[in-house]
Amino acid sequence: MASSSLFIISIDFGTSYSGYCFSLASGTDQIRQVYWGIEHGQKTVKTPTCILFNQNQEFKKFGYDAVMKYKNLPSSEAHKWYFFQNFKMSLYNRKITSDMRLEASNGKTLPALLVFAESLRYMEQHALNTIQEASFNTVCDPEEITWVITVPAIWSSGARQFMRLAAKEAGLISDMLSEKLIIALEPEAASLWCKQLPQEGFLTEGSNKKKFEDSPGIQYVVVDCGGGTVDITVHEIQENHCVKEVHKASGGGWGGNRVDENFSEFLREIFDGGVWDEYVQNYPTELQQMMYNFTLQKCTADREEVYLHCYYNLTRLAGEKKDISHFFKKVTGAAWCDGMIMITNEKMKSFFEYSIKNMIAALREILDKPEMAKVKYILLVGGFASSIIVRDEVKQAFSEQYHILCPVEAQLAIAKGAVLFGINPEIITSRISARTYGISVCREFDAAIHDASKRRVSKADGYVYCEGLFQKLVGTGESVNINEVARYIFKPTEPDQTTATFAFYSTEKQDAQYVDEEGLELLGSCSVPIPDTKLGRNRKLNLDIKFGLTEFKATATDLTSKQSRTITIDFLAV
Repeated sequence: MASSSLFIISIDFGTSYSGYCFSLASGTDQIRQVYWGIEHGQKTVKTPTCILFNQNQEFKKFGYDAVMKYKNLPSSEAHKWYFFQNFKMSLYNRKITSDMRLEASNGKTLPALLVFAESLRYMEQHALNTIQEASFNTVCDPEEITWVITVPAIWSSGARQFMRLAAKEAGLISDMLSEKLIIALEPEAASLWCKQLPQEGFLTEGSNKKKFEDSPGIQYVVVDCGGGTVDITVHEIQENHCVKEVHKASGGGWGGNRVDENFSEFLREIFDGGVWDEYVQNYPTELQQMMYNFTLQKCTADREEVYLHCYYNLTRLAGEKKDISHFFKKVTGAAWCDGMIMITNEKMKSFFEYSIKNMIAALREILDKPEMAKVKYILLVGGFASSIIVRDEVKQAFSEQYHILCPVEAQLAIAKGAVLFGINPEIITSRISARTYGISVCREFDAAIHDASKRRVSKADGYVYCEGLFQKLVGTGESVNINEVARYIFKPTEPDQTTATFAFYSTEKQDAQYVDEEGLELLGSCSVPIPDTKLGRNRKLNLDIKFGLTEFKATATDLTSKQSRTITIDFLAV
């Protein structure tokens, strides 16, 4: 897939921060990264996933530039603009449609596709400019690039397809079937990076040159701690350095943003009497800067109290009510210190409680299973993993039984691993199906087993059949090899039909009898032409499906006309 490309560019599109890495496709000796925010006094490997549109809904800024521009807009102007942050979470755990809209920080809305596409377009142009300025090559032809976009493993098929659609809108690819875009799963990408690190590449005591990939059979848990979600997968190293998934991806919305929300609620508790609500309403740009400073502080590497600058308008609004120090008398864990808000380490930890409690509970549930007995390591990756509070709590819970490791560059593990995945997507040999997948079929009606309400009679010849039966294709928890093609044979229901429609469903149950049972979800559907009707109902249609990929891939062949077509299920139009 990547062999015809000159470059691999991976975009780690995060909830809180985004970045990219790139490499020549011929080798990964030098995976390059960029630093962001230098002109704003920062130097970070990722930039805030924030985007700003003007009052005419035109893209203006992304990342630090968007934050700073929005921060410096007068409040009289800010409410006319569209500032988006944390918008990646809009694709998690909800129905995804191509025309869905996103709410900006001031409550105004824009199409989600526009917001995501313009974000990806910005990253694309930034990456191409960086490569062009690099001395070793100049990119001219889009066909010379394979793009890799990372997504949470717990995202739905619809959310993954939405990212592909956004990439197409942004100009990264020309069509939805393009192999120049690979969707990579974030914990898998991190795993690929971590497995080839020597032990000295982790935040751990001692030094050891041995790598995970040099120990076939070793099993480890990858905990991808992002801003929005925490993704957990379990991997095993194979003889050929490849990776096999041994437990289905799980996780939830317990990322670092929950900490920010808890901190914001604490400020509302401090600045009561409507002070905080008025501040949030009238000074959004100043609030954004204050919350951004907290985001940097929460991932600090020490275990001491935190000091946050209290901005002018919050100080002024509070001072109009009473002496500002009086606001702090009724709360524990915070104090007013000469224009700064001091937060104790214990109070800071309390903001993390929800995220860490859920993360540890999910890890225990997985690790307590008998089949996880071989697991020896827990790898913490992602920006949220750089927080000493997260690492301390996980160590306290699990260090007696497991080695807890965090790569030195926890924030870059996903982007760098995604480059490795782009060079060799088959390095992940198998995945565990997170759900049961199946298809709606019709079969000859049997009164002994079929529901009478689903009995149908063909107008053409009186054939009696049962409709809406669920045919399982792959079950939840089943291991599926990446290159394994599953073949299914179907026949038309009506002798004269010229189109076969496949409707795909999923469920957390192991199996089902009918597609309208509780817990079954329609994923999407597609149609295949079967133009030659002379064999009537005796025609055969082959459906070849690859289940192990990060995106659904299927081919349908009408054996009568010998016509084949690649099936694209529209997960966004259900």
